[in-house]
Amino acid sequence: MSAAQNRNLPPYAMALDMEIVDAIDGAPVIAMPFADKVQGRPGFLHGGAISGLLEIAAIAAIHHALRANGNDSAIKQVNVTIDFMRGGLGQMTYAVGEVIRLGRTMANVEARAWQDDRAKPIAMGTMHYLIRRPKIEGS
Repeated sequence: MSAAQNRNLPPYAMALDMEIVDAIDGAPVIAMPFADKVQGRPGFLHGGAISGLLEIAAIAAIHHALRANGNDSAIKQVNVTIDFMRGGLGQMTYAVGEVIRLGRTMANVEARAWQDDRAKPIAMGTMHYLIRRPKIEGS
C-alpha cells in the first residue's frame, strides 16, 4: 500500500508502527509488528495493543466505506467490546474491519485480528460509531 495511505492513520497507529499492508473486500488490512512497546508478558502481545489494532482496523474500514459513498463525515466511538481468543505471540499481527451496518447516524463494525491464519483469530471486536455529518452553512 502507499505511504500516503499510511500517513492517514491516526498518531496512535503510527506510534505502534502499524501500517496498511493490503485490502480485503476493499477494507484496509492493518499490520502491527511485534516490539517491546507492544509486549505484555514476555513473548506475548499486550491486550491493549491488540485492542488498539482492532480499533484502528475498524476506523479504517468505516472511513473506507464512508468515502466509497462520497461522505467525509467524522465519527465518534460509542461502544467497544473485545473478545480475546488466544494469546498473541511475538510476531506480526494483522487486523481488518468489516462494516456490518452503515446507517445515516450509526455504524456497526466487526474487526478481527490474526497472526498466521486469518481463520484463527487471536481477538475480535465489535464497535459502534456515531456518524457526525458535516454541518451545512446557513442551516
